[in-house]
Formats: sequence, structure tokens, C-alpha cells
Amino acid sequence: MASGVPVVVSNVASLSEVVGKAGILVDPYNTNSIEGGIRKVLSMTQAQYNTLVEAGIKQARKFSWEKTARETLQILEKAAK
Repeated sequence: MASGVPVVVSNVASLSEVVGKAGILVDPYNTNSIEGGIRKVLSMTQAQYNTLVEAGIKQARKFSWEKTARETLQILEKAAK
């Protein structure tokens, strides 16, 4: 997502939470579902594609090592008090 490409990801575990509405969710155990997700991206209009890419970039900004480190440090500092 951060690279500006649409993502097709598993709808199990936490990936769906990370991707949100900024990607195509598929059943990883169903080849038809995976194929459908890929075909969905490939058949998008340019406007749909651009919208998904923009949503992906925006969603990816919510996750960074800097933010993770900062939040972890805050938790550890709070726990140490």
C-alpha cells in the first residue's frame, strides 16, 4: 500500500484490520476467491484504481516503525511509573 499499488490480502487474522477498506480481501484457502480478488484489481477503471491506491497510501501512513516505537515507549514509561 505504501508503495502505491493495490493489495489483495487474506481476510483472516489481522490483515483485514490493517488494510481496512484500502485493499481487496480474499479467502486465502479458496483459489477462486484469490483469483477473483486479482481479477477485480485488473478490471478496475482508472478512477477506481486511483481511489484504491490513494486509500492504500493513506491507510499505510497509519502504520510506521517510528509511530510503533513512540507508542511502545509511552507504554513502557507509563508502566515504569
